[in-house]
Amino acid sequence: MDINYIKGSEAVLKSLIEEGVDTIFGYPGGTIMPLYDDLFNYKDKINHILVRHEQGAVHAAQGYSRVSGKVGVCIATAGPGATNIVTGIADALMDSTPLVCITAQVSADKLGTNFFQEADTISITVPVTKWSYQITSADEVAMIIAKAFYIARNGRPGPVLISLTKNSQIELTNYRSRGDSIFNIPCLRRVQISQSKINEAIELINSSRKPMIIVGQGVTLSEAGDEVIELAERGNIPIVSTLMGLSAVPNNHPLFAGNVGMHGNLAPNMMTQRSDLIVAIGMRFSDRVTGDTSKYAPIAKIIHIDIDKAEFNKTIKSYLQIQGDAKEVVKLLIPGVKRSFDVEWDSFIKEWWKKERESIIDKLLSDSLSETISMAQAVDSIARIGKGSVVIVTDVGQHQMFCARYSKFNSGRSMITSGGLGTMGFGLPAAIGAKLGAPNREVVAILGDGGFQMTIQELGTIMQSNIDLKVVILNNSFLGMVRQWQELFFKGRYSFTEMNNPNFLQISNAYSIVSKRVDLRKELDGAVKEMLDFRGAYLLEIVVRNEENVFPMVPSGSSLNEILY
Repeated sequence: MDINYIKGSEAVLKSLIEEGVDTIFGYPGGTIMPLYDDLFNYKDKINHILVRHEQGAVHAAQGYSRVSGKVGVCIATAGPGATNIVTGIADALMDSTPLVCITAQVSADKLGTNFFQEADTISITVPVTKWSYQITSADEVAMIIAKAFYIARNGRPGPVLISLTKNSQIELTNYRSRGDSIFNIPCLRRVQISQSKINEAIELINSSRKPMIIVGQGVTLSEAGDEVIELAERGNIPIVSTLMGLSAVPNNHPLFAGNVGMHGNLAPNMMTQRSDLIVAIGMRFSDRVTGDTSKYAPIAKIIHIDIDKAEFNKTIKSYLQIQGDAKEVVKLLIPGVKRSFDVEWDSFIKEWWKKERESIIDKLLSDSLSETISMAQAVDSIARIGKGSVVIVTDVGQHQMFCARYSKFNSGRSMITSGGLGTMGFGLPAAIGAKLGAPNREVVAILGDGGFQMTIQELGTIMQSNIDLKVVILNNSFLGMVRQWQELFFKGRYSFTEMNNPNFLQISNAYSIVSKRVDLRKELDGAVKEMLDFRGAYLLEIVVRNEENVFPMVPSGSSLNEILY
């Protein structure tokens, strides 16, 4: 047997390279220093992006993973370094994003002594990871790193945390390559898809009069977009999307009917309440999709397809549950599906889209009475000039919902946002990761003035790493979504939601990032075009209306029938 003794810290780097990792996001510190010392010798193989805060590292890893389909990797030191990434880990778990997060820990013999920067990272992260493990010996490194990647990417993807004690980084270990037995991890048995359930699903689809398909992020994760489109075309079935499912199928496909949920389009929400069959693929029936669960889809039989059986009947009782990878399940459905076009169902959908265009969309986008800019107009401008091909990364709030409604996603993996946890501060670092994960695509971060300031320091990451990222701030000088709820449900009492903002252009200039400010409607398209044509980092501040609301809206706890528009 070959003997190849190296330090545990170098074994970590070799293991990452074995997994195909070429980009990591991190921030050095005392206890992780042995790993960073070895990383100095691997700069030609691993591109390390120095963020300005550990939360930036984990969100950047999320953006990288979501746009590339790879496992994102971030590194932090012990104690506060590790605890600073917990928000991003929780976000990744709720949005099924595969990450391997590597943090440091004090030496094994110091555990439990309240040593400097000691925190029980494993206990803290167990509830928000698929798996957390503390390495206490260098001999564990290779096997545990391989297992971490396996768990992160297989089944329902999610985050894994590995805590490296300091002694495990500096001890020597006999490192063996991936092909050796140390990497032969027992594979989890593939889910056996029930053929009888496939046959039953086909019968239900073919006999339905008002079917619809709801796509969630599981369609993107399993790369099942083409199969879903083929299924929809064979069955003449309209497709609608959750927030996290956006861009799983192209918006310009004739069967795509819009977004469901709290701020979804009128037609998909009304379709849900009228449909006799819902085929839900890779989605979890979150409260933002269903509204009042007791009144959700009252006459529909629901076929729920998901890799994670824990999602079945969790919030919405389904008629038929099919566990399996979305791509594999849909492939089995396609050959048997054949359903005629239903004129009445098609007319119903078109009628509600006409109502939305006349009552909301056309009024917002063609508003020529005001010189000010609405968020809808700003997002629409980016969609039109970008021709629906750019990757949109959002933060959380009103602008996020406007992006979901008015962007155009004609390519896969084009909408990156924080769905389940709703993490303000996600957008800017996630966009950095997305640009590095898709360097040949135009990436635009669309942020609110509130969320932007939560991770504003990551402008330094853009500057140092020379990242060609476009940053758009929709500045309404409010915490917009909270203000909207205060207006509608708290008698207009704007309690601590108005913001006195700094001069964003001066801040951008301090980071050597070209910037511009626009506040007139007539100047909007020109400013957006100038930004998208520019080669290099660019920050565009768009001053939007202070008290604009995003509609339609289903109030929390209401039925989809009780939509405000």
